Amino acid sequence: MTGGHVYIVTNRPSGTLYLGVTNNLARRVWEHRTGIHEGFTKRYGLKRLVWYEAHDEIELAIQREKTMKHWSRAWKVRLILDINPDWRDLYEDLNA
Repeated sequence: MTGGHVYIVTNRPSGTLYLGVTNNLARRVWEHRTGIHEGFTKRYGLKRLVWYEAHDEIELAIQREKTMKHWSRAWKVRLILDINPDWRDLYEDLNA
């Protein structure tokens, strides 16, 4: 298996959060940005990548996502603020 990423997208600073996991972060965030799939992220306009974490194995990324799903919103916000205090869209960094 290949590696993976756990990530958080939102619609605005301190807005609605979505936590996900993928084996191709750039593609998955592009899918969120274009609204290609129906669902929660499209309904709430969650297009801004504000946090992500790389893992060498997809299984580790999946386990991390499952653990984080049980975290409080405050913990997730703190994680974002630690690396991205301005809630900047990190998507452009992926393609730089």
